[in-house]
Amino acid sequence: MDFFHAVQNRNIFRRPAHLLAIFLWSTLFASAVLHAQAPYDLVLRGGHVIDPRNGIDAIRDVAIRDHKIAAVDGHIEAGTGVKVVDVSGLYVTPGLVDIHVHVYAGTGERHAYAGDHSVYPDGFTLRTGVTTAVDAGSSGWRNFPDFKGRVIDRSITRILAFINIVGNGMRAGNYEQNLEDMDAHATAEQALKYPQVIVGIKTAHYDGPEWTPVERAVQAGTIANIPVMVDFGTFRPQRPYEELVSSKLRPGDISTHMYLDDVPMLDATGAVRPYLFAARKRGVIFDVGHGGGSFLFRQAAPAVRQGFVPDSISTDLHNDSMNAGMKDMLNVMSKFLNLGVSLGDVIRMSTSNPAHEIKHDELGNLSVGSDADIAVLHLEKGNFGFVDTFGARMAGTEKLVCEMTVRDGRVVWDLNGITREDWTQLGQYHAQGSKVWDGTIIDP
Repeated sequence: MDFFHAVQNRNIFRRPAHLLAIFLWSTLFASAVLHAQAPYDLVLRGGHVIDPRNGIDAIRDVAIRDHKIAAVDGHIEAGTGVKVVDVSGLYVTPGLVDIHVHVYAGTGERHAYAGDHSVYPDGFTLRTGVTTAVDAGSSGWRNFPDFKGRVIDRSITRILAFINIVGNGMRAGNYEQNLEDMDAHATAEQALKYPQVIVGIKTAHYDGPEWTPVERAVQAGTIANIPVMVDFGTFRPQRPYEELVSSKLRPGDISTHMYLDDVPMLDATGAVRPYLFAARKRGVIFDVGHGGGSFLFRQAAPAVRQGFVPDSISTDLHNDSMNAGMKDMLNVMSKFLNLGVSLGDVIRMSTSNPAHEIKHDELGNLSVGSDADIAVLHLEKGNFGFVDTFGARMAGTEKLVCEMTVRDGRVVWDLNGITREDWTQLGQYHAQGSKVWDGTIIDP
């Protein structure tokens, strides 16, 4: 046998042992890397966690790993290299869920919620702890794909939608009064096409005496197995509000603008009318939907005192309401704190309750394995003022402020820089943070 064939045979004979050695070394290396890898990406330490879904109202640490809640415990060992943020003295809650907003911006259509009345969401949601927002009917089955491509697919905020029973949605002019464009089957078909995004059917702003918009919205909701949200529009004697919530709406359907002036809420003695409690008992949901014209203290205050409180707190965010009495989600939540609703209940009405109403119970909680959407809030004490949609003022002593928001495991709002190191300790510094946990530093 010549030298070449002798070496070749020797290598063939040794190959299994050689491969085994490589395998063993690679396994040991991978194990060492995994062992050295930090167990978490971000730990929020020492905050007062309020997670109504899981019954937590106590000081806890919260750990995040791979965009998910990894642990909630009394003390979490962060490990080397993990970003730890001291949130002691602050409240840590699930990311807020605002189920009534208008964010179909960018179409250029004047005087329309499918246009200039809407706002791009990220500039108004994340800074107030809102990580999930539900557009309330700005688009219908005809223009929902445009809304999805224009806003939903481009937003950091999780955007879901109630699709309007009107095919053209909330366009300007008489579109919302067109009964011929209220197609239950086309609306349901669009909802079934996008089940992870479209969470309900909306009817709004109708002026006529017919029940047609409500009836077709309920028909579409029944086909698609999703709830209906009703903004009752002009209140007419031919279609009484009492009938709406007592028989027209199904259990799980939502009456928004619950403290609107037109809602027949209080009797001559100031007592909440019994039909409202009866409607709630049969399963109708009552949502705030503050907006620019739908929340009065003279309705809300006596109702809250008598136990007719919201199932869900929402803003009806649009470019008018945000600069008037509504302002933002935390302002609306603070109103209810000052009306006597407990902080735990206010958080529940702004997280797990609305998530349940839209059949997305995976949201609005800090369960291990859930998406890491978190609001870190400061409850300020002092002398504050709050305004309703008729311009009346209420004095208050408490106000919620958002210190930090985490969306999908990354910090996207940090009011006072609590995630940051002091610049005087950094020397000749460059961009700080890590893409693992930081969503606030924009690469040049």
